[in-house]
Amino acid sequence: MGIFKRVKRITKANINGLLDKAENPIMMLNEMTRELEQEIALAQKALTRQIYAENKQKALILNINATIEKRNRQAKLAIKNGEESIARLAVEEKMIQENQLSFYLEQFEALQDQTNILKNHLNDLNATFVELQNRKILLASRANIAQSIKRIQAATSSFEVGNILKGISQAEDQIVLMEAEVQAGQQITRPLLIQETTYQNVINEEDINKEIDKLKQEQLKIG
Repeated sequence: MGIFKRVKRITKANINGLLDKAENPIMMLNEMTRELEQEIALAQKALTRQIYAENKQKALILNINATIEKRNRQAKLAIKNGEESIARLAVEEKMIQENQLSFYLEQFEALQDQTNILKNHLNDLNATFVELQNRKILLASRANIAQSIKRIQAATSSFEVGNILKGISQAEDQIVLMEAEVQAGQQITRPLLIQETTYQNVINEEDINKEIDKLKQEQLKIG
């Protein structure tokens, strides 16, 4: 593919549209960056060669102009000295050089047009490269966020609501069982305390005395 076609394809490409079709957009951005860097390097080399050719053409034009001026002076001097044959040779050479100059000037103008085209394309490439770098930073950040969200979604989707509710119910049952065990323990402990208190009251000396007095009174009634 020629450099101008490749430049056009890159500068006119819809980057976001291409990324939509990419399995790995970041890898595609990196590949596009590498391709763009290669095209910039090729364009710079082509521009260097173009400027070199333009400078050579300019040097040829300067030399021809100098030759034309020189032959013109020689022809005038020959006419002044009455040397018509020498003047004719100088004029002939001058006209040949002028024809050559006209051709070189056309070539130089074409070279300048080509140089301007190359400069414009190189500017387009550099502008696209800067835009691509900026978008790559932004899109890389967006891709990282999207991947993090996907990982979170994948993790949360593995939990089923039914299983979660079932787990909550089981945990609640275990807590209810623990509470029942505590209540049962309290019921067992209280009677023991009551029995112990009653037993202590039975052997109380005052109560014994009262009971004996009661028996004595009953005995007296019988007797």
